[in-house]
Amino acid sequence: MTSSARAVLALALLVAGPAWAQGDAARGRAIVTNRQKGLCLLCHSGPFPEERFQGNLAPSLAGAGRRWTAAALRARITDSQGLNPGSIMPSYGAVQGLRDVAPAFRDKPILTEAEIEDVVAFLLTLDDE
Repeated sequence: MTSSARAVLALALLVAGPAWAQGDAARGRAIVTNRQKGLCLLCHSGPFPEERFQGNLAPSLAGAGRRWTAAALRARITDSQGLNPGSIMPSYGAVQGLRDVAPAFRDKPILTEAEIEDVVAFLLTLDDE
């Protein structure tokens, strides 16, 4: 996928988002804190006192619901590298136009559309800094 196609995809996600799904915040929290599925805490920290060894390479997730809209969160999660080619965050929903993808993961998103919606729903609940 070309960079202009990725930009169009990101813009479409920002404007519309999937109309079919409402995410579940509890499932989203489970994905965010799961060190095998989402790996979010490898780089991010947040209001998760029970989780040890939170990252400091990326912005804290505390206050994410106040800093970003659902559409902006969805676009960042789905294809962060489409928004920022220098991002180290994986594109959790993209399957094409990626680099350095292990053969076992080629043509498979890290998270399904429903899982991305769950993560977005959870992050929107984080409105305190």
